[in-house]
Amino acid sequence: MKKLLTLAILLLAGLQLFAADTQLDSLKMKLQQNTNDTLKGQIYTQIASQYLKYDTIANRRKKFYYQSEALNYTMLALHNYSKYEDTTGLRVSFDNLAKVYHSQKKYSQAKWFILQSSYLSRVKKDIPNLVASLIKLSTIKMDLKDYKLAMRDLNEALSLSTANKIPKLESAVQLNYSFLYNRMKDYEKGTIALKRSQAIDEDIKKDEAAQILAMQAGQDSIQARKTDSVVSSKKKSYVSTNKKKILRKTLPSPKRLASL
Repeated sequence: MKKLLTLAILLLAGLQLFAADTQLDSLKMKLQQNTNDTLKGQIYTQIASQYLKYDTIANRRKKFYYQSEALNYTMLALHNYSKYEDTTGLRVSFDNLAKVYHSQKKYSQAKWFILQSSYLSRVKKDIPNLVASLIKLSTIKMDLKDYKLAMRDLNEALSLSTANKIPKLESAVQLNYSFLYNRMKDYEKGTIALKRSQAIDEDIKKDEAAQILAMQAGQDSIQARKTDSVVSSKKKSYVSTNKKKILRKTLPSPKRLASL
């Protein structure tokens, strides 16, 4: 049984890699055929996003190759976005570069790029991405054992996520508080933060379930009104037809009228 399970996992992994390689070939062909320079950044980013799936690769050499290609294509995208002052593209590129460098434990580079992403989000007042960048920044500082600075970033992220009512990000902040407290060996606070994160997630699920029920109730109400309308229309048609039949029966025919 274990052998069959292992074989199934390997087969699935092989199929995923094949699909990824096929997608990469398609995107690279698209890049070669593209004649619009303004679209190159997007295609570079799409190619990089395929290489950013390196976490799914077990082979160390192939994983490193994917990381290198992710950096290469993201840098190409970055230059293109910079040329056309595409700040959204720049922010995405900074995030992607920070991710790879963090994975490679190149913390200085990772920190620098995530700070650039954070700066762009501040300028654009993009609260969700600002909070996300602060969370990422805190994880890098945790790895650097700059716990006080990591705490400062999480405090700001929590303040922004609660003030702007973004529960999913608030949950992520609480989860990272848990990681931070555990690294600081304050396990009691770590447990409290984890429970807060889980409680927020439960509330989110309840809200989503309530929204789905409300939508279904609305659809049922619309369907009921449509059904009532059809029934009412049929009743009116039936009554009108019967009235005509009754009138035909009660009124004398033209021949009878002539004979009177």
